[in-house]
Amino acid sequence: MVLLTMLAVVTVAIVRQRSLFAVVILTSIYSFLMASVLIVLDAVDVAMTEASVGAGISTVILLATLHLIKTTEMRVVRPNLLPLCVTIGTGAVLVWGTYVLPPFGTADAPIHRHVAPHYLANSIKETNVPNVVTSVLADYRAFDTLGEATVIFTAGIGVMMLLRRARRRESPDEENGSS
Repeated sequence: MVLLTMLAVVTVAIVRQRSLFAVVILTSIYSFLMASVLIVLDAVDVAMTEASVGAGISTVILLATLHLIKTTEMRVVRPNLLPLCVTIGTGAVLVWGTYVLPPFGTADAPIHRHVAPHYLANSIKETNVPNVVTSVLADYRAFDTLGEATVIFTAGIGVMMLLRRARRRESPDEENGSS
């Protein structure tokens, strides 16, 4: 509960912040807290990915972008209540939906009755991979893994294009100033 409370506090701080530098740092803190939550939930592989990509690489890329664009966010003139209402409504529906889920870690959850036994029993026969986790990620869920890799690749290309455009805008000014 402490980690979830800290996540909520950091989220509110991100939303209320007007300095882009502070938003980047708070987002990095959020990713670190999320990695901590994932460790508590015994998802160490996902936690390591969140820590390295979310708190590590993303922070470096965002700080580099801020260095190139040198800008701050404008202050909102009027409060927007519609996004707040939509967010609260969506959150309430998601929380309400969790009440029908089985308690965390129970052995009789649907995934433990149908999918997991199949993977454990047939993984080596169907995939010829001795590691069950690798067979699930690289064979059974290959399209999902390919989709995740495509999203990360597309995001990286987008950031590179933004940085390239910002650098191009600075280049003529620097040439004119030095002559």
